[in-house]
Amino acid sequence: MFIDKIKKLEATKAKLAALEKSVASELTRELASLPGKYGYDSVASFFKAVRSASPGRGKAGKVAAGKPGRKAGGRKRRRRAVITDATRAEVKKLSEAGKTGAEIAKAVGISLPSVQNVKKALGLVKSRK
Repeated sequence: MFIDKIKKLEATKAKLAALEKSVASELTRELASLPGKYGYDSVASFFKAVRSASPGRGKAGKVAAGKPGRKAGGRKRRRRAVITDATRAEVKKLSEAGKTGAEIAKAVGISLPSVQNVKKALGLVKSRK
């Protein structure tokens, strides 16, 4: 009984290997025929067309091919804000004038979390208890 199971397992492994080989060869044939299906005379011209149609590496947040400082999709990365004493003073003035954090961020040109950090450092926010 145990020997029969081992023989059955070996036969199944052989079938699996044959199936994997069949799938690999079919995939190779299918990929080789792609340029012709889309009207290209060579694989090289097909690859060139695919590369030109691609905006980058194709994953969000990844750097676009050959363009440092850019995200996929061609958008520029935002530079890190430098918080100066003048920026802090402007945040304080706008905060005391009753502006919201989002309004301050837009007016000063920094992110909302940066506004919150400046306000916290200046003691303009109430602490949680």
